[in-house]
Amino acid sequence: MADYSSPFTAGPGGVMTDEVGVVTGQLELRTTFANGVVRAKVRYEGADEWYAITGASCRLADQRDHAAVHQVLLGVLNRPLG
Repeated sequence: MADYSSPFTAGPGGVMTDEVGVVTGQLELRTTFANGVVRAKVRYEGADEWYAITGASCRLADQRDHAAVHQVLLGVLNRPLG
């Protein structure tokens, strides 16, 4: 089972998390797959603590779709300025 991790820049308004509210700036996205569910978390680039992205967990019929879900989330969240 693979976990995926990618750096990105949060867009205006940041990313809403369950634990600390909105996070902004240079972040890292990590998605994990276990028991049929993909979970998405973010952290400040280089930090130790991960935060669950509000509303970003989903059940998958096939674990092979995990990579595609990670890429879609990354595409939605990555909004560098300019």
